[in-house]
Amino acid sequence: MPGELYVGLISGTSVDAIDAVVARFSPDVELLAALAHPYPDALRQDLLALAQGDGRTTLEQLGCLDAQVAMAFAGAAIRVLAAAGVSHDRVAAIGSHGQTIRHRPGGDHAFTLQIGDPSRIAEATGCTVVADFRRRDIAAGGQGAPLMPAFHAAMVATRDRPRAVLNLGGIANLTLLPADPSRPVRGFDTGPASCLLDAWAQRHLHQPYDREGTFAADGHCADTLLQKLLDDPYFARPAPKSTGREVFNLDWLDRHLAAHPAAPADVQATLVELTARSVAEALRREAPGTAEVFACGGGVHNPVLMAALARHLAPAALASTAVLGIDPDYVEATGFAWLARETLAGRPGNLPSVTGARGPRVLGAIYPA
Repeated sequence: MPGELYVGLISGTSVDAIDAVVARFSPDVELLAALAHPYPDALRQDLLALAQGDGRTTLEQLGCLDAQVAMAFAGAAIRVLAAAGVSHDRVAAIGSHGQTIRHRPGGDHAFTLQIGDPSRIAEATGCTVVADFRRRDIAAGGQGAPLMPAFHAAMVATRDRPRAVLNLGGIANLTLLPADPSRPVRGFDTGPASCLLDAWAQRHLHQPYDREGTFAADGHCADTLLQKLLDDPYFARPAPKSTGREVFNLDWLDRHLAAHPAAPADVQATLVELTARSVAEALRREAPGTAEVFACGGGVHNPVLMAALARHLAPAALASTAVLGIDPDYVEATGFAWLARETLAGRPGNLPSVTGARGPRVLGAIYPA
């Protein structure tokens, strides 16, 4: 219904903030408001420790984190509605991704787990909440990720030329949009993006991220280390595939550094090259004729990373989704608002060609206001 408003909420693998939007789809996307709602620092540190897989979180602590994340998400929703000047009774639904704390899409007991109790969000906001988007796709034999390609296809695809959307969050993922509408849309996680860059900056600069990429710019790529990182089997694995911080983390990096040490700035420069090379090699392997790549996510603000990507992706042209009128910082939050709309309409939100699921599925569970 074109006049209805939707709220989208997500915190990605970088765990830096909750992105929140108020959106209308008619059919093009219109953002009425968007903001980043920071986590309390203590909660963020607890979530990072949990996502890293330290093995020390008890069931009691997990339940408390579920409630705390929910209230932080509710706070983000309340703030963005106030920024838009919109009352809760005008909202058809909030699409809440929650906070991923573990993503294990392979094996006999594949699972993905996001916390942030939707019932609490519904109670705190007075809005219907759609949440738990990923597990139905996993149950249908899919990866449960990435879920944005259906949204990208609706908003970005063109018959003029093959395009790709590159999300540079904690993990980098590609959506491949062929010009021929009879060919399937595909998408997959290429590997780490900001998760390792941010973690290394936090360790050595005591800052949450490498502002303007200056830390990496002070270093030089350690070629031997880079090649060893690229030798990880994940990069050569065919799609569909997805990954997360439970695989690509500082423990993973430290194991390689033990055999191939490098100066801190050189490691940061190497991590930039790791992201750029893994993205570019995946694109050449999976969609060599891609003409345009539109980037979104926090990584678009790192000029050193964007320059490396532009160099390795050539001759494909690289630009921000801003040139399409879609704020690169809020593409995913907008996408989960859109997925909530699809769920309420009874339409599938996954693409089996992307996730490997047995078929299209309506995603998520609905928690009435």
